[in-house]
Amino acid sequence: MSCKIHLLYAFLGGAIVGAGAALLFAPEKGEELRDRIKEILRKKGICCCSETQVDELVEEIKSISES
Repeated sequence: MSCKIHLLYAFLGGAIVGAGAALLFAPEKGEELRDRIKEILRKKGICCCSETQVDELVEEIKSISES
Protein backbone atom coordinates (compact mmCIF):
# COMPACT_ATOMS: atom_id res chain seq x y z
CA MET A 1 0.00 0.00 0.00
CA SER A 2 2.84 2.37 0.86
CA CYS A 3 4.37 1.89 -2.59
CA LYS A 4 1.11 2.94 -4.26
CA ILE A 5 0.95 6.12 -2.15
CA HIS A 6 4.53 7.01 -3.08
CA LEU A 7 3.73 6.40 -6.74
CA LEU A 8 0.68 8.66 -6.49
CA TYR A 9 2.72 11.40 -4.83
CA ALA A 10 5.42 11.08 -7.50
CA PHE A 11 2.79 11.35 -10.24
CA LEU A 12 1.14 14.38 -8.66
CA GLY A 13 4.49 16.05 -8.07
CA GLY A 14 5.48 15.47 -11.68
CA ALA A 15 2.18 16.86 -12.88
CA ILE A 16 2.61 20.00 -10.80
CA VAL A 17 6.19 20.53 -12.00
CA GLY A 18 5.12 19.91 -15.61
CA ALA A 19 2.25 22.37 -15.36
CA GLY A 20 4.55 25.01 -13.88
CA ALA A 21 7.12 24.47 -16.64
CA ALA A 22 4.39 24.72 -19.29
CA LEU A 23 3.29 28.08 -17.89
CA LEU A 24 6.85 29.39 -17.80
CA PHE A 25 7.83 28.26 -21.29
CA ALA A 26 4.52 28.70 -23.12
CA PRO A 27 4.61 31.03 -26.09
CA GLU A 28 2.84 34.32 -25.83
CA LYS A 29 -0.82 34.75 -26.75
CA GLY A 30 -1.77 34.83 -30.42
CA GLU A 31 -2.84 38.46 -30.23
CA GLU A 32 0.48 39.53 -28.72
CA LEU A 33 2.38 37.51 -31.31
CA ARG A 34 0.42 39.09 -34.17
CA ASP A 35 1.16 42.55 -32.76
CA ARG A 36 4.85 41.68 -32.61
CA ILE A 37 4.75 40.40 -36.20
CA LYS A 38 3.02 43.60 -37.36
CA GLU A 39 5.64 45.72 -35.59
CA ILE A 40 8.53 43.80 -37.19
CA LEU A 41 6.90 44.05 -40.62
CA ARG A 42 6.28 47.78 -40.14
CA LYS A 43 9.97 48.29 -39.33
CA LYS A 44 10.86 46.42 -42.54
CA GLY A 45 8.52 48.65 -44.56
CA ILE A 46 5.79 46.05 -45.10
CA CYS A 47 2.31 47.29 -44.23
CA CYS A 48 -0.06 44.70 -42.76
CA CYS A 49 -2.73 46.86 -41.23
CA SER A 50 -5.53 44.36 -40.69
CA GLU A 51 -5.74 41.02 -38.90
CA THR A 52 -6.82 39.43 -42.20
CA GLN A 53 -3.62 40.56 -43.90
CA VAL A 54 -1.52 39.16 -41.06
CA ASP A 55 -3.45 35.87 -41.16
CA GLU A 56 -2.95 35.63 -44.93
CA LEU A 57 0.76 36.28 -44.52
CA VAL A 58 1.03 33.62 -41.80
CA GLU A 59 -0.77 31.08 -44.03
CA GLU A 60 1.52 31.93 -46.94
CA ILE A 61 4.62 31.50 -44.78
CA LYS A 62 3.25 28.23 -43.40
CA SER A 63 2.62 26.83 -46.88
CA ILE A 64 6.13 27.84 -48.02
CA SER A 65 7.74 26.24 -44.97
CA GLU A 66 5.78 23.00 -45.43
CA SER A 67 6.91 22.56 -49.04
